Amino acid sequence: MAKNNDRIYKVIFVNQDQVFELYAKHVYQSDMWGFLEIEELVFGNRSELVIDPGEEKLKTEFSGVKRSYIPSHAIVRIDEVENEGVAKVSEAKGTIAAFPVAPVQPRS
Repeated sequence: MAKNNDRIYKVIFVNQDQVFELYAKHVYQSDMWGFLEIEELVFGNRSELVIDPGEEKLKTEFSGVKRSYIPSHAIVRIDEVENEGVAKVSEAKGTIAAFPVAPVQPRS
């Protein structure tokens, strides 16, 4: 098993009818109710000639992001993995849906 500082997590979540698959070094429950925080996103540092446009899109979208807050109900799955893979975005097709939650009633 990897040491605490060597852990990498694959986080899969739904965002606006798309499924995001990102890799991060830190994932934890946020102090902001109902959100998960992911920090230190990891993207492949390959020096290959072939560039994955999906991963490049994510690199651009998350460039300069220190921490991202993901709504808990949007999380599909979180895995601790040995090595980072390729970050990607795909269309949410089939059975992937946001977790149903009851609306919060305001206190009177």
